[in-house]
Amino acid sequence: MQKTFELELNNKNVKNAFLQVYSISKKINIQLSDGVFKNGDSVSLKNPFYTASIGKMFTTTSIAILKEEGKLNFNDKIDQFLSKETLNGLHLLDGIESSHKITIAQLMQHTSGLPDYFEDVTIDGTPNIITQLFLKSNKYWSPKECIQFVKDKMKPKFLPGNGYHYTDTEYILLGLIIEKVSGYSLHEFFNEYIFKPLKMNNTYMFLRSLPLKQTEKIAEIYFSEIEISSFKSLTADWAGGAIVSSTKDLITFQKSLISGKFLKSHTLQEMKNWTTETKGMYYGYGFRKIVLNELSPNFPKFDLIGHSGSTGSFLFYCPQLDTHISGTLNQVEATKNALVLIVNILNELYKNHSFLMKLENN
Repeated sequence: MQKTFELELNNKNVKNAFLQVYSISKKINIQLSDGVFKNGDSVSLKNPFYTASIGKMFTTTSIAILKEEGKLNFNDKIDQFLSKETLNGLHLLDGIESSHKITIAQLMQHTSGLPDYFEDVTIDGTPNIITQLFLKSNKYWSPKECIQFVKDKMKPKFLPGNGYHYTDTEYILLGLIIEKVSGYSLHEFFNEYIFKPLKMNNTYMFLRSLPLKQTEKIAEIYFSEIEISSFKSLTADWAGGAIVSSTKDLITFQKSLISGKFLKSHTLQEMKNWTTETKGMYYGYGFRKIVLNELSPNFPKFDLIGHSGSTGSFLFYCPQLDTHISGTLNQVEATKNALVLIVNILNELYKNHSFLMKLENN
């Protein structure tokens, strides 16, 4: 595993990387980090990293917590919680306003039809927000500004419930619902309901909150050769993925979900309402399922449940091997490399497991 991990660091674009492989049943806990900061300092496991869209798991878990408290249901219409000012004109397609028809479940599952303010093309050629991250790197984005950008510059893809389109716009709305229903700001809710109970001491929201305990500086993120972890414009991510964390904290979170200690088992089962995303990939309520053998016949017959991020970050659980795997390559162009790394690590684990089973059988 060490060699497999080091191969990724030989990629000239990868400046630093983190990996943790954890399994209680197999008594495995491997933690690796490597790389350097621009100033020459070494990266270590004490440095947290930007998790990107892994944060969607925290947002939908927060919605599930509110559901278990009896404050909302997954199939509630979002106009019960969001103002007309927020919703009017948001889902306007061919002259038909459908914002009031969208449900919380559709937001979580990317089936609302809303466009993605990050990557979708604007109707007037204005740069989308992922481009503006670089053009206005010092801009601090508010959730309302992101919603207004969608209203002014974008067009819905389809009527609610009539398709699948991955979009961070939906997660901005989910964050606003959490704030409205709970009375907390989103980062306060994460702190009180997730980070503190699970003792995720080195986890926080980028430029919006502080970790529970003193934490080293964030590992640098790169887009090609451009270091972007210092960009204030990353605040545009918010409820869609602006969490900074460590592999240890992320796996602590995932273990609590899978074990049923954090959410009731039937709630978690509801969240595994898979819809097809693309070949071999399925999306539930903030969770992604990857069926590796469907992606490629050369891949093993394993499933991965969790989420990945645009910075090469990942947090997945493989039920067949009872193994959690988390980390990042901190390089936007390395998202596919991250999946290959996961597959290679799981293959190593599987070969080792099979060898041990043969020894036991003999």
